[in-house]
Amino acid sequence: MNGSLHRARSIGQGGPLALVDEGMPVVVVAPNDDLLEKLKSNMEEVRAGGGKLFVFADGDSKVRAEEGVQVLKMPEHYGALSPILHVVALELLAYHVALVKGTDVDKPRNLAKSVTVE
Repeated sequence: MNGSLHRARSIGQGGPLALVDEGMPVVVVAPNDDLLEKLKSNMEEVRAGGGKLFVFADGDSKVRAEEGVQVLKMPEHYGALSPILHVVALELLAYHVALVKGTDVDKPRNLAKSVTVE
């Protein structure tokens, strides 16, 4: 069975977590809120599937670095402002990944013409 067909069947049988395989990087935003424990459960499923976790965690959360889990500590949880802090970190991650891949970050592809009209 080819890889894409296998992945398509996996989605039907287990959702997005079924797509995680050995060494797949998974970026997680883990604010210290009411859903943190449920998120930790999902993180364990990713680890069980062999995925490598990169977690942006609030400074006051109890997410620990372990084998296969890299934790990047953010400032403590600031309620409604926390998503803004996490977005800045995610934008920097996207920028640096694009640079490592050799993508020209100043010339994005596939933008609608209405956005790029000169």
